[in-house]
Amino acid sequence: MKKTIVILFGLCLFAVVQAAEPLDLSGQWRFQLDSLGVGDDEAWFTRRLTDCIHLPGTTDDARKGTPNKLTPELKKPQLLRLTRRYSYIGKAWYQRDFTIDANMAGKPLQLMLERVMWCSRVWIDGKAVEGRQESLVAPHRFSIPALKPGSHTITLCIDNSKQYDISVNDLAHAYTNDTQVMWNGVLGKMQLTPSVRQSIDRVDVYPDVAAHSAKVVVATKAKGLTFAIDGTAVKPQQLNDSTYVVDMGADVQLWSEFSPRLYTLKVASKTDEKSVVFGMRHLDNTNRHLSVNGRRIWLRGTLDCCIFPLTGTPPMTEEGWEKEFTTARRWGLNHLRFHSWCPPEAAFRVADRMGFYLQVELPLWSLKVNQDNSQPKFLYSEYEQIVANYGNHPSLCFISCGNELQPDFDFLNAMVKYMKQRDTRHLYTTTTFTFEKGHGAHQEPEDQYFVTQWTDNGWVRGQGVFDNEPPCFDKDFTEAASCLSVPLVTHEVGQYAVYPNLREIAKYTGTLDPLNFKAVSDDLGRKGLLGRADDYMQASGRLAAILYKEEFERALKTIGNSGIQLLGLQDFSGQGTALIGLVDAFWDSKGLVDESWFRQFSSPVVPLARFAKANYRADEAFGAKVEVANYSADDIVGHDITWTLVADDGRTIAHGQWQSPHLVQGANTFVGQLKADLSAVTAATRATLEVKVEGTSWRNSWHIWIYPALPQMPSEGIIVTADIDEASAALARGSKVLLSPKPEKVNGIEGKFVQVFWSPVHFPDQAGTMGLLCRPDHPALASFPTAMHSDWQWWTLAKRQKVMVIDSLPGLTPIVESVDNFTRNRRLCSVAETCVGGGKLLVSTIDLLSESADPAVRQLLYSLLNYMQSPSFAPVGQTESLSFLKAKID
Repeated sequence: MKKTIVILFGLCLFAVVQAAEPLDLSGQWRFQLDSLGVGDDEAWFTRRLTDCIHLPGTTDDARKGTPNKLTPELKKPQLLRLTRRYSYIGKAWYQRDFTIDANMAGKPLQLMLERVMWCSRVWIDGKAVEGRQESLVAPHRFSIPALKPGSHTITLCIDNSKQYDISVNDLAHAYTNDTQVMWNGVLGKMQLTPSVRQSIDRVDVYPDVAAHSAKVVVATKAKGLTFAIDGTAVKPQQLNDSTYVVDMGADVQLWSEFSPRLYTLKVASKTDEKSVVFGMRHLDNTNRHLSVNGRRIWLRGTLDCCIFPLTGTPPMTEEGWEKEFTTARRWGLNHLRFHSWCPPEAAFRVADRMGFYLQVELPLWSLKVNQDNSQPKFLYSEYEQIVANYGNHPSLCFISCGNELQPDFDFLNAMVKYMKQRDTRHLYTTTTFTFEKGHGAHQEPEDQYFVTQWTDNGWVRGQGVFDNEPPCFDKDFTEAASCLSVPLVTHEVGQYAVYPNLREIAKYTGTLDPLNFKAVSDDLGRKGLLGRADDYMQASGRLAAILYKEEFERALKTIGNSGIQLLGLQDFSGQGTALIGLVDAFWDSKGLVDESWFRQFSSPVVPLARFAKANYRADEAFGAKVEVANYSADDIVGHDITWTLVADDGRTIAHGQWQSPHLVQGANTFVGQLKADLSAVTAATRATLEVKVEGTSWRNSWHIWIYPALPQMPSEGIIVTADIDEASAALARGSKVLLSPKPEKVNGIEGKFVQVFWSPVHFPDQAGTMGLLCRPDHPALASFPTAMHSDWQWWTLAKRQKVMVIDSLPGLTPIVESVDNFTRNRRLCSVAETCVGGGKLLVSTIDLLSESADPAVRQLLYSLLNYMQSPSFAPVGQTESLSFLKAKID
């Protein structure tokens, strides 16, 4: 267990340290649940426990506790979250024997349990070790008196019941069953380490990028310390007993997302040594913008809500974090926000070497901040644990007191003031948004950056406006952001619900049972709709991706915006099964869009186009202002900017270029204005505008729809009416009828373009649709260009409709459907056809007969009438009269 380490630099002896290997305590432990809490009274720490369990691990892993008896049903609690197969909350006792050899005997020991939820206590040979540990963010450590050589018994009591009021409805992700679970056990390292005389307890590195140096603060009583950077001895300037300054040299390499250079500092005494990894990184918030090392950054972020669906616990190894960070980078991201929790050491290590900017939060999502006398001490302690354990990591950039906190902002401001004085390496904010009246719409006095969804001047995220304003791509949130004097980061952008991916069910082979997914699958099976599930997921998911794109781009166009935090790229498995991601809970793609498409607008360099609308008449000119957001490492020079406007059939409508504009780092550079004559377009088409930075991978694209001037509507031989009685009479005569009633005459669901927000379980009072589901190959849509899902050309049409529920109308064959939310799974329809008696009916609950300035309305009417005049109009459904429809249409 004892070794001598000799470190030579040239021919000089650097240090001689006597080091002992830690004693690994992982393995088989004896075990006993204590649901009645009698273990202390009955002195279980003195008895030999009889059950067994493997540590590190949890009671969920070992299938200890109460087995789940719920079955898949479309109700709560099954729809609230994934379901623990085995649940336990309370005290549990863990015990094992270990051997102290001669090298460890007689020395004080340090016990480290890397992560515990929530409270831990320790006994050695039946005697209590002083203190109890209760951190949710950092390792639990105990000082153990010296032991004699030979066999000893260690007993742990771990209590995962709530210790402090930190959460509304137990939703804070540090302690919840909605994402990670309220597990009992130990995760990560479990080891005993001998203490040494004159130990080095802590080393903190404070980079000074401007001076090419690093201040080092060492907590030790030892004298004559030696220092090395990456194995090379250095002689720092000593300022006092604990503070030193290391010259990093004029050629020091800085840490950022583009060059995540790390240094290892080793500090040694005669009896101990400690190594820390750090990066030369300076974070700033001047001029309302975030910067790293003097260069502006833009946070392309998503949330991490501690969602690990195989175990319900966070990984404790770097390998366990690789997939999340690698996937986030493939989707163009450089930032993760850890919502109401702090990850373990391994996450920071991966983020350090990959160049991610992290925001961590105290374990707090509370509407009762500072109303519990014991809460403040716990929160201050958790902050100290975060900076003590993870403060040297350059990836630890931002710290928030918690999520959507209320009500005591005097307390929160005082806490942030303390934090700023305590550790200057990070930027701080009082809360990641709040709904507290009088707060949340403007920064707090102590905020160094501000996370919000709106300001005193209005919304700063599209979710608040996309369903209320017609599509417009020349807008931003600059006016709303103008009232702020610190950098703005947009809060929880998106939350666009996607229909469940039922193929995901097979992945849940661990401690969590997807009863929510299974309930949806069973319901679809009973209704004969299981074969439609993938279509529902694709249609709702592709619409969500389109909305995420516009969210990114409006934020990038906004002066004073320093980034966004998506909610989210990854699905959220709790809070009502909020499947808002483009990747699933396992960080696997759902196959909705390609990563390269997403990186068009989620990259360090993003071409942007400002134009007025989505739908154009061919007798209009199309115009757009082009700018490039450059948040790469440097200015970009010597690259032409080219653009093309190409119809779906491959014909180039227009093109152009700008010669080598200077794209300034950390800003949006206006490149020029383009114009395109659309008069040569003779058939309705979708066209793609693409802008490229030539010689690079940076490019972006947008769709517009072009509709030529139409001749007289092809209505000969067709009765076109908004009146169901007129339609009924015409059908009785054997006529073809297009019935398009006004929305107020339809007994149906409110028409919406944007899908369900967050979750139909968590927020049940919503219209409930999740986007359109079209049949683009149906001849009725032959003259109306569309994909199988909603896109911006449908906005007016989707808003001027009532959606019919057609479960009781089996004779109708849908052409344009809506995806229902997964709690109801009804057949929803906007355009359908059937035969009625000797007549043929096409019914549209989209109002096609009222006047509209949007050419898409007239174009869809034209496409439907053209179809009805063709031999293809041969509905397969049959009913004897229109009475079946009168329950739906007045």
